[in-house]
Amino acid sequence: MNKEIVVTYAGLKAMEDELENLKTVKRKEVAEKIKVARGYGDLSENSEYDEAKNEQGFLESRIAELEKMLKHVRVIDADELSTEHVSIGCHVKLRDEDGDEDEYDITGSTEADPLMGKISDESPIGSAILGHKAGDKVEIALPSGATVVYEIVSIGRSEV
Repeated sequence: MNKEIVVTYAGLKAMEDELENLKTVKRKEVAEKIKVARGYGDLSENSEYDEAKNEQGFLESRIAELEKMLKHVRVIDADELSTEHVSIGCHVKLRDEDGDEDEYDITGSTEADPLMGKISDESPIGSAILGHKAGDKVEIALPSGATVVYEIVSIGRSEV
């Protein structure tokens, strides 16, 4: 993975905190589970041991993934963002053809959380509105095959 990963300072902190927790807390928990499971005897028929070893594999995989991501991270400084065009780190208000308004923070893919209003610059809506300015109307092809037209009502800086 040599792709640049764009994050906010909050996103960088979240990644670093997760990595620290996995290395210090979770590794010890999994090691203890493995130790306890070994005490149950025959490892060939020991489901607790198998589960603990699988958990250890997932844990080590996530640690490696986070370490690799952190090597390619670029932090967006919100103070340097222009609110003239939509970009990562912007907060946008969109209005659909029915007059309904939605608000989103545009993030990198690692910080996306659609339920919290954080959409990735790689998502259908995020990628379609990137580079546009307030007042622009943008036609967006949704994964369902339908298309929707949004007007960009306003662009500001994300609070996160």
